[in-house]
Amino acid sequence: MIKVFLVEDEFVVREGIKKNIDWESHGYQFCGEASDGELAFPLIKKEMPDIVITDIRMPFMDGLELSKLIKKEMPWVEIIILTGFEEFEYAKEGIKIGVARYLSKPISGDDLISELNALSEKIEQNKKEREIKEKYLNEMKEDTINEKKLFFEKLVTGSDSAAELIEMGEKLSVKLSSLWYNVVLIKIEASTHSHEEFSERLVKIDLKTEEILDDEYVNMFDRDLEGKAFIFKADTKENLEKITSDYIGKLINIFNEFEGIKYFGGIGIPADKMRDIPKSFETANQAYTRRFFTKESCFVNSSDLSTSDVSINDEFNIEDLDIKQFDRSKIREFLKLGDGAETEYFIEEFLRGNNNAVKSQIFRQYLIMDFYFCVSEFIESLGVSKEDAGLSEYKPDITRTENEAREYFISIINKGIEIREKNITGHNNDIIDDVKKYIDDNYADDELSLNSIASHVNFSPNHLSMVFSQQTGSTFIKYLTDYRMNKAKELLKCTNKRSSEISILVGYKDPHYFSYLFKKTQGMTPTQFRGGKISEED
Repeated sequence: MIKVFLVEDEFVVREGIKKNIDWESHGYQFCGEASDGELAFPLIKKEMPDIVITDIRMPFMDGLELSKLIKKEMPWVEIIILTGFEEFEYAKEGIKIGVARYLSKPISGDDLISELNALSEKIEQNKKEREIKEKYLNEMKEDTINEKKLFFEKLVTGSDSAAELIEMGEKLSVKLSSLWYNVVLIKIEASTHSHEEFSERLVKIDLKTEEILDDEYVNMFDRDLEGKAFIFKADTKENLEKITSDYIGKLINIFNEFEGIKYFGGIGIPADKMRDIPKSFETANQAYTRRFFTKESCFVNSSDLSTSDVSINDEFNIEDLDIKQFDRSKIREFLKLGDGAETEYFIEEFLRGNNNAVKSQIFRQYLIMDFYFCVSEFIESLGVSKEDAGLSEYKPDITRTENEAREYFISIINKGIEIREKNITGHNNDIIDDVKKYIDDNYADDELSLNSIASHVNFSPNHLSMVFSQQTGSTFIKYLTDYRMNKAKELLKCTNKRSSEISILVGYKDPHYFSYLFKKTQGMTPTQFRGGKISEED
């Protein structure tokens, strides 16, 4: 039902229009009224009518001023202006604003309904177009998220110039220009709840986080299993630190609303140039690696990472050794969850406070053996033998110097991570083959979605989205859309079925959405494709 809102300062006229028309019997809902534009505007924003009927001359805010505000914030609303004045200038101004009708008072109920009916078809068509566009944007949201991930990688690797990054950012609606930047990395993990309960909490946390986002000061990026990344922006270093601190405080308040989660954040050092964002990321990553060494939820600032606990005294006293620091479970956890880019930072943290111990040849021998056995056990737990993994190249050499020992720790950990990734890739290939077969068998199902297929392969939707993109080089929704469009093109060329029939056969119940999507992806309508036209203009 089309909603109508009335703005008229004359009570008698307003009551006449309101009560002398049987709105519902004509297919309309009279959703509100006001005596001037100033009172009307907040009510209109609340009620979201399809049509606003307004007098042109009113106190405080007239009909033209109100129309400007409505068209700026709700451009789809159709406006009918009523006036007792016939001046052409008013009409010209109304046309420029986008007023649909310009009617003289007094107007009968029948004439007004006639004007409303003339607008109704246009309103319904516009509604349908907005719904189709909104559906398309929602479906393609995965593509946008994926593009933002790639954009973040370019930002933190410094592979592109500032001008190129700004241009890419504009295409993704990412405001990047600033004088100061800082990178913060955040990960949220389950501490007590099941995976399903945790996923539900994570969705709610994401929604609350998006509510407090202000793209003037912060940009958020999804990092898949690695959590989220935030790039804070400000004109001065002092403002940057304040904005970062305030925002992290708000995030902590959100996190604390949910039980059964653990969070960790690494804060980088401020950068006063866009090209120094990679340095801020590197230091944030260094702080982020501390998550393997704490059970507490917290944020670690890279500027607070101190090397004061590293002694320059070459003497090693067994009594000074903090044996709890050398916890094998930390190595195992890093092998399961860590990234090769973090390995060096992990080793630094693992040895922090006990660097003199590494200067002792006896203790170096112990650590070298311990790292070897940890990695060996981890690789075998993946079902890969030490021989197949090529671990013979990493056999412990207890004569290594201090620097050689540190390099050994890094290289053998990275070997373990390399085997883990290969093992996962092999498993994921099987999963993606299963997904592709499922699409092949079910592409005509209008309910087919990332969620339904994720349930079929027993993955979370986010995880499947990430794996699918990594394995195929395409997002799930793009792959599915391309698959359906190719099937549609086959049917258009090889059968005489109507476009509306083909729409259903390739998984789209709504033929209008199918036509919109076909034109959006193929550059022409289904009819033009069937006729052999190569572009819409032909």
